[in-house]
Amino acid sequence: MKNSVFAIALMATAAACSQAADAPAEGDAMTAEVAAETPLYADLGGEATGPIYTQELGDTLAVRGYDVVSYFVDDGVPVEGSEEYTVRYNGYDYRFASEDNAKAFIEDPAKYAPAYGGYCAWAIGANDRLAPGDPNVYEVVDGTLYLNFSEDVQDKWEKDIPGFIAKADENYPAHSPDEHFTQQ
Repeated sequence: MKNSVFAIALMATAAACSQAADAPAEGDAMTAEVAAETPLYADLGGEATGPIYTQELGDTLAVRGYDVVSYFVDDGVPVEGSEEYTVRYNGYDYRFASEDNAKAFIEDPAKYAPAYGGYCAWAIGANDRLAPGDPNVYEVVDGTLYLNFSEDVQDKWEKDIPGFIAKADENYPAHSPDEHFTQQ
């Protein structure tokens, strides 16, 4: 059974890699099957209103498995979450390093989830494009977590944070939840 699921996932990934960013996702049933196999600490329900960055089309793991609450507590250093503390929010899985962090997220997920679905804040603001956000290249501004593609990109973003945020706040809602970053 595991080999069959792996083979199906591999074929779906190969097919997805050839799709354009705005094409409807094939393999949505596979996404549901993979998501159903993920053990959950909690399921908050809801649906994404914009695209959420995952490493592969069809994945449900948000922020590459990093604990989004960790950016806001203690010394603010991001840490990877544990599968044991997986919380599904708007159809995507967020992992947490501790039960306390999972509970904090459950109480106010919008407070901790990264802006622009974890896509690069500069790319959305400067170019209205989807680009991966790196969980290790980030900044918390006015209580919101922003990820950027790389340190070089973050340097550009830091030159006009309020301007890029304003433009990204305008651009991001125009993107469909079905969109996914693809190399052009």
